[in-house]
Amino acid sequence: MAIGKIIISPVNIEERKALGVRAGDTVRVTTKVVDKGSGKDGKDKTRLQDFEGLVLAVKHGAEAGSTFTVRRTIDGIGVERIFPLYSPLIDEIEIVRRARVRRAKLYHIREKAAKEIRRQMRSELHVKEAPVADAVVPKEGVVAVAAEGAKETQKV
Repeated sequence: MAIGKIIISPVNIEERKALGVRAGDTVRVTTKVVDKGSGKDGKDKTRLQDFEGLVLAVKHGAEAGSTFTVRRTIDGIGVERIFPLYSPLIDEIEIVRRARVRRAKLYHIREKAAKEIRRQMRSELHVKEAPVADAVVPKEGVVAVAAEGAKETQKV
């Protein structure tokens, strides 16, 4: 009597192990997201969502409970997600780029990114506060300035 291969998980474990996700990689993780009651007849709708970013850390190697942390910056705000490596909700893990790093955990990038964001905010504030040269504002106050070729301006 031959015993067949028993499938315990819907995830291809060997394929995920062979990926070899490590800190410094830029990965694109496609996850399944369930929208409750947004489909026809009030049924749940499943869609795929991508999250692309830098892998900061891989914890617990390739064992059953291993996780990896991905960080990306969206509109100047850092967003981190922790993904279980063998989660059935992950549809695909694609390694976009590999980088050689000297540390196993890249948590120091969090502060580095925050400093760069603060520097950008300071430069934007200086630009907004710069006075306009040769601007004459009448006592009544101009609501809209006429474009070139226009004949009138609106006054309050």
